[in-house]
Amino acid sequence: MNLITELRSKQKEINGLRTLMEESSEDRDMFDMATEELEQAVEEEKRLQQFLLKSLLPRDDADERDSILEVRAGTGGDEASLFAMDIFKMYERYAQKKGWKFEVVDITESDLKGYKEAIAAISGAGVYGRLKFESGIHRVQRVPVTEKAGRVHTSAISVAILPQADEVDVELKNEDLRIDTFRSGGSGGQHANTTNSAVRVIHVPTGLTVTIQDERSQHMNKAKALKLICAKLYEMERRRIQSSRSKLRSEQIGSGDRSERIRTYNFPQGRVTDHRVGITDHSIEEVMQGENLDIFVDALLLQQEMDAIASFTSSSSS
Repeated sequence: MNLITELRSKQKEINGLRTLMEESSEDRDMFDMATEELEQAVEEEKRLQQFLLKSLLPRDDADERDSILEVRAGTGGDEASLFAMDIFKMYERYAQKKGWKFEVVDITESDLKGYKEAIAAISGAGVYGRLKFESGIHRVQRVPVTEKAGRVHTSAISVAILPQADEVDVELKNEDLRIDTFRSGGSGGQHANTTNSAVRVIHVPTGLTVTIQDERSQHMNKAKALKLICAKLYEMERRRIQSSRSKLRSEQIGSGDRSERIRTYNFPQGRVTDHRVGITDHSIEEVMQGENLDIFVDALLLQQEMDAIASFTSSSSS
């Protein structure tokens, strides 16, 4: 039985119960039984209506795709880079918990061995659909390891989640690409070496630039860079198409400024607050271990669903 047939059947049952209540006003037992059954039937009708609405909502084709995760240190110097490392590892633990594959693409370290920038490819069932609302500015409040007076500092990092692109999604033309090779080393690569294995790929029409120096092999670094360029171009095209009808953030990276925060991690008070859904979790260590992240992920997905239903019903009635 499909949803529409089931809903019609339930509405017919509700009408029958209302008629029974009118006819049994003298029979108290029958009236009470019909009243109780009506309450249950109305609740079931609401549930079926919600299911039907959800089945009619437009779906994001990218939800089932794998993702590229980018974490960048923003305001806060070395402390921001250390927090960027913590957040990157939080997503790695979360991916492991979900049974997803987490592959480091590139890491640029700071002087204190934090991460100025870290990129990973995450693959598994429904990765992008669950992680897409993690994009934005994450703010931390804690006493940095470099702080001698024990004062709490505020730093910020940016997180971007991009759906991975297939070859059919993006056509890369050789004439649109400029590929430079150079020697990786210093804090910029995990494997300092004396060969020109680092690769910088520039997509000339858009100015997009990706530098990868994680692998010892120039070929592997080039492959990773092209994969990342494809994901960025695919996301740009998605945003262009959706900009007129989507409520999703049009700009994922942001400037790394403290004022653009989507979530705050307050270590002295042991709490994490998501400012979009107004939810606070008081077990910050479990969140950082990837254990309690679903509290925010589920709330954000529910909020998206509710917004979509409200938008759908208002456009249907107008």
